[in-house]
Amino acid sequence: MPPIDLAPIKVILLDIEGTTTPVEFVYQTLFPYVRMSLKRFLRENSSEPAVREAVAELKSHWDSEIRAGKVPPQWIPGTDESEMASAAEYGFWLMDRDSKFGPLKVLQGLVWQRGYQAGRLKGQVYADVPAAFNRWSRRGKKIAIYSSGSELAQKLLFSATEYGDLTHHISAFFDTRVGVKADAESYRRIATFQGMREDQFLFLSDAIAELNAARFAEMRTALVVRTGSGEGSQEGHPFIHSFDALS
Repeated sequence: MPPIDLAPIKVILLDIEGTTTPVEFVYQTLFPYVRMSLKRFLRENSSEPAVREAVAELKSHWDSEIRAGKVPPQWIPGTDESEMASAAEYGFWLMDRDSKFGPLKVLQGLVWQRGYQAGRLKGQVYADVPAAFNRWSRRGKKIAIYSSGSELAQKLLFSATEYGDLTHHISAFFDTRVGVKADAESYRRIATFQGMREDQFLFLSDAIAELNAARFAEMRTALVVRTGSGEGSQEGHPFIHSFDALS
C-alpha cells in the first residue's frame, strides 16, 4: 500500500472509539461507570437545567417508541423521584441497544464529568496518539474530532489522559448534533464549519459505513485497523494500523 500523502490535507478528522481510543475503554470503563452512577446522579441533580432538558427529551423519545409499538421500560410519572428513576431505566435500555440518541449522550457526558473531576476516570488513548498530535500540529494540520459521544465527553477524555491534556492540539469537537456519522451530509457540514473544502480533510475511522459517507462527501479517508490484518474489509479505503504511518 502506498503511503498516504498528507501534503494536500488541512484537517485530520478523527473518530474516537477504535481509532484514538481502545473500544474496551468505552465498553468496560465508561459505560459501566454510567450504569453505576446514573440513578444517583439524576436524583441529586434533578433541578439542573441541562438535566431537566435531557430528561424531558428522553420522555418525548420514550413516547415516540411507545407509539411505534416498542416496549421500553415503564415510565412512571407523578413525582420528581419517579421521573428521574424512569429516565435512568430508559437510559439503560437505550444503552443496551447502543443508542446514539443525543440527550442520552448528554447525560452520559455529565456523569463522566463528575467521574473525571473526582479522579475516578482517566481518559485512554493509544500510545501513538500524543506523538501524532504533536507531529501533525508541527506540520500545520488542524486536528478535529467527530464522535457519537457528546462534545463534553470528548473534551473530558482528551483532557485527562495518562499523557496529559491533549485538547490544545484539537481545533474542534463534533458530535451527532451535526448529523449521524453514516450520513454524507454530516461531513459536508463539518467542512463548512471548518471553512475548508471537503477534499482537504482526511477522515480516520474504524467504521466502514462512516468512511463511505465521508468519501461520498469527497473527504479523503483511511481505515484504522488496530488489530488484525485489515485485508478483505476495506471497500477501497487505504488502511493503517497506527498513526505512525501518517508522518
